[in-house]
Amino acid sequence: MKDLENKTAVEYEQNAPQQNITEQNEPEQNAPQQTKMIQTDSADIEETEDSVAPSVTLDPEKVLYEVDVHMSASVLYDYMLRHTYTSLTGPLSVLLGLMCILFFAKGAGVIYLLAGIFILLYLPWNLFLSAKRQALTNEAFKNPLHYSFTEDGIYVSQNGKTEMQKWENMYQAVSTGKSVIVYTSKVNASIFPRRDLGNDASVLLELICRYMEPKKVKCKQ
Repeated sequence: MKDLENKTAVEYEQNAPQQNITEQNEPEQNAPQQTKMIQTDSADIEETEDSVAPSVTLDPEKVLYEVDVHMSASVLYDYMLRHTYTSLTGPLSVLLGLMCILFFAKGAGVIYLLAGIFILLYLPWNLFLSAKRQALTNEAFKNPLHYSFTEDGIYVSQNGKTEMQKWENMYQAVSTGKSVIVYTSKVNASIFPRRDLGNDASVLLELICRYMEPKKVKCKQ
């Protein structure tokens, strides 16, 4: 789903949210799908060629479930936190910050305490600012994306254009307290906010479990 995914590609500038996402470890130095294809390699949105797909036609009779999703700063922040702290960057920053505080506790100068606090707070604060900026400036986030799920895959429509990703090409599915996230590659992901799913979150999770390989699914109700 390239054109639509790339609209929402959130890139991280550090070392690296199908709103789709290259997994990276650091934000824009250091965001679904409304749910969109979001890129996690840096903190800015830009097109990636390998995610482009031609517009397709969806047969309404094949639709098993559909939903309109809307992106917000809080949803992007939740996604970015989950992505960062389950990759190398997040844990390393926490470890470094705690080490600095430990040195202070053992008698090192107060500079170690200040450095530890700064390191622990910098990354989440930077991610928060990045998520807020993306929500305010990304035109793709200002309109809902319509998702349709069939036995073949996931269709996404916006502004009269429809694109599709096959289930077998999905990379991984995970979940947080605020969203269900379907990675279509290491770089791209579609974010489905639970507030848009409502009571149908279990329906989406059931479809994911049914059509994706079990080893790729790491979702909780």
